[in-house]
Amino acid sequence: MKSIKTIFKVGYGPSSSHTMGPSFAAEHFKAQYPDADRIRVILYGSLSKTGVGHGTDRAIQETLMPIRSDISFDMHTETPVHPNTLDFIAYKAEQEIGKKRYYSIGGGEIVADGEKALVPDDVYPHKHFTEIATYCKANHLRLSDYVFMHEGEEIKTFLLNVWDVMQRAIYEGIGKTGILPGGIDVERKAQFLFNQKHIDESPQTKENRLVCAYAFAVSEQNADCGIIVTAPTCGSCGVVPAVLKYMQDKNRFSDEDIVRALAVAGLIGTIVSTNASVSGAECGCQAEIGTACSMASAALCELFEMGIDQIEYAAEMAMEHHLGLTCDPVCGLVQIPCIERNAVAAMRAINALSLSNFLYGSRKVSFDFVVETMYRTGKDLSHLYRETSEGGLAKLYSTE
Repeated sequence: MKSIKTIFKVGYGPSSSHTMGPSFAAEHFKAQYPDADRIRVILYGSLSKTGVGHGTDRAIQETLMPIRSDISFDMHTETPVHPNTLDFIAYKAEQEIGKKRYYSIGGGEIVADGEKALVPDDVYPHKHFTEIATYCKANHLRLSDYVFMHEGEEIKTFLLNVWDVMQRAIYEGIGKTGILPGGIDVERKAQFLFNQKHIDESPQTKENRLVCAYAFAVSEQNADCGIIVTAPTCGSCGVVPAVLKYMQDKNRFSDEDIVRALAVAGLIGTIVSTNASVSGAECGCQAEIGTACSMASAALCELFEMGIDQIEYAAEMAMEHHLGLTCDPVCGLVQIPCIERNAVAAMRAINALSLSNFLYGSRKVSFDFVVETMYRTGKDLSHLYRETSEGGLAKLYSTE
């Protein structure tokens, strides 16, 4: 199984699979043909159908500069390997000098046809939660210790930087007002939520308001092409930082505690990406928000030093109750319903923490089982509900 660094990527929003991945592919291809005077790019599947709303063409053009680029959107050709497929063709004096097909598989990860160099080496000897849990119990390890053992001490520095970027996105998001770009006049709401304090506000209401404000802040930064951390994707980047920021402030957890929590969150996300998918174009929003909620709930359990079985139950619950969630972004933008979903999932992660504390002994479904279920469910979803903006909320909204 790969490093948890593949789950946490720092970069510009609004989409890890539609912005980050294609820009990484463009960077890789450009390095192979530095003498090209023109590069043609063809986008297929979900990349073609929602690429304009996600800014896919802009991200590729900016990456390929100063080489001139021509980008086209192929809405009809079937791409059986992965819906996020793109072709690059390099020209010198109008003569083709090279071409390469890439797949943007989610979370900013890319795969190129016939190039193993783009696939990082395995870091972990196990790939399923059950295997990891058995090993940790036999060796008296917490899940975070398991991560540090296999990733090395340098992963702590990496995660501290991840936490710094996450917090910065919260602060910057709360500090801004106005309308998000894209043309559907979505107003930033994080600052409004953060400032709505009432004298008689209950602790429960305050928790809901602040957690949602943090999730909105990061998600709005993402929608505005700001710098965020995929967790596991751009579209679901607000869930993990929202719950960790709230709990750190409330309970005075140290940054070292947060690093342990992020290590466990990364492990959960990596298990999902290894055995299923975190791509909305491949498995719907359940793969993005569902995984983010699992990551957040597991991270919270680690913060409160709960046991491995409790962590598994929290992560399993969080995923299970997002099964079947469709990806139907209005106008191809990561705004409606994406921003609100981050806030709802953050609150659900806190609920999973509480329930796992009380009920973990009665668990009947394993995390590995629910991950496999999510993947099969995603494959069964119609393409209309897998980030094409052709069905569901996206379709109905356009008729108003």
